[in-house]
Amino acid sequence: MKTSFMNVRSILTRTSGYLTTVCSHSLQPYRGCPFGASLCGVGCYVQHNIYATQGAPWGSFLDVRTNAADAFRSSYKRERAWARKSRGRFDIFMSSATEPFPPQEARYGVTRRVLEAMIERPADGLIVQTHSHRVTAVTELLLRLAKICDLRVHMSIETDRERLPGLPPHASSIEKRFAAAAALHAVGLKVVVTVSPLLPIDDPERFFARIAEVADAVVLDHFIGGDGSSNGSRTRKTPLPSAMAAVMPESIELDYRNSMGEIAQRHLPGRVGFERDGFAGRWA
Repeated sequence: MKTSFMNVRSILTRTSGYLTTVCSHSLQPYRGCPFGASLCGVGCYVQHNIYATQGAPWGSFLDVRTNAADAFRSSYKRERAWARKSRGRFDIFMSSATEPFPPQEARYGVTRRVLEAMIERPADGLIVQTHSHRVTAVTELLLRLAKICDLRVHMSIETDRERLPGLPPHASSIEKRFAAAAALHAVGLKVVVTVSPLLPIDDPERFFARIAEVADAVVLDHFIGGDGSSNGSRTRKTPLPSAMAAVMPESIELDYRNSMGEIAQRHLPGRVGFERDGFAGRWA
């Protein structure tokens, strides 16, 4: 993997498209994602974003935005004022186009410094979206942020299967992610498990029962309706749907999400969300 270092003029991006009703801004501490070569990267919609990839294979590069925290501080007042005037709230989604806790974060600490800057200059709300158990390294910072803003940690756990035949393994094992969610939940942080994208689940009853033990809510996000394209056309260009169908043919249809939602409701009544409404914290 090629690692580069860069300074950015702006780190807060006003949301459009899929995230418009979820939050006012997104924030990416890195550009690129080392998880792009793992299972979650196979169907990742970001690989279709020319700005994000700049023509490089997804998972082959990581740009470290070394001044991300200072860029946040410099634009904070302006972006907060805009958000409160135009959206009613200043809410940040970190991150929609990268993993905020890649292995490299332990060395470079970009996300950590951004969180420290947010303690100085808090948003009204913060969603920390991660696919990694390494989020627990910043538990103390998250606890401090939870006292001054609406904070949710979204842990992506898309299946109970450690492998899908023909595809690479998870970047962070299912067991490690469940353990991380449990640890964060145990200290009082709001945790949402995002089953995104929804992959074939071998034992749905046990899967959602486990989620109920470690999370405040669950979000189901099928690639149909969830990848930002018509009928999941982006994801259909990847090997993911055929691998899903080989294991469980019905899993590539939207009815599969609905049936999983019914099971989730039994274990988390009133705490199940779907697609963008779920990411926004709207569940039933």
